[in-house]
Amino acid sequence: MEIGIVGAGRVGCSIGKYLKERGAGVAGYFSKSRESVESAATFTGTTAFPALGELVKASDIIFIATPDDVIRSVWESIKEESIQGKIVCHFSGSLSSVVFSGREQAGVSGCSAHPMYAFSSKYTSYEQLNQVLFTMEGDKRALAEVSSVLEQAGIRCCVIDSAKKERYHAAASMVSNMMIGLYQMGIDMLQDCGFEKDMAQLLVEPLVRGNIRNLLNTSPEQALTGPIERNDVDTVVRHLAVLTEEEQAVYKNLAHKLTEIAMRKNPETDYGPIMDII
Repeated sequence: MEIGIVGAGRVGCSIGKYLKERGAGVAGYFSKSRESVESAATFTGTTAFPALGELVKASDIIFIATPDDVIRSVWESIKEESIQGKIVCHFSGSLSSVVFSGREQAGVSGCSAHPMYAFSSKYTSYEQLNQVLFTMEGDKRALAEVSSVLEQAGIRCCVIDSAKKERYHAAASMVSNMMIGLYQMGIDMLQDCGFEKDMAQLLVEPLVRGNIRNLLNTSPEQALTGPIERNDVDTVVRHLAVLTEEEQAVYKNLAHKLTEIAMRKNPETDYGPIMDII
């Protein structure tokens, strides 16, 4: 099975490099940017295709590794080529294989395979892909072929209901991007308290590292500490009194979830007063 990749950014480069190094047949890349496609081809030891049609012709499986908002237009261009019997797959977390409209009539099998991972570099992120789970959905044949390619390269795959993709991606954003927003909110509050940014970051670093380590190594119940877990109503009240309206909204929503966790951890404790407050 020869794989052609449309898109030569961080995701396309990383997946192509990883698969190529593990013996998969990666034909090469096509992208609107000639510079980026030549860079990706050089990095992976594959071909820089000058036209989409040439990549499609050389490929059995076509990976679309572009931003979400152009996947549909890329697919429409691919449909203009001779694609009978081929497989198309994109890597979007929020879109499903439904984006490949008309694939049945074109004789194509389609799927999506989303890596639950933040690609920070075109040239080093591939090194961690054997630790990443790919979430897949789509047509039976595409799922079988693409998962076989990934699993033979040491990547674990799981399947999700196509209708749940948007909620799935929202969950991924919460534990990834939105954690950064929460971190920044805390840093901003410490700066309001008079700390320089560098000092604020030094203050919270042990907390962040320790909590993430404990959470990943144990469970939310075991990792949970703080005033809510201790049922410290007075402290929660004092916290809310010094927060802005925006900060209160974030605090209360997260506190509600933390209280649910605390109730599972300490079923004998009455968290009613805290629930009333938040």
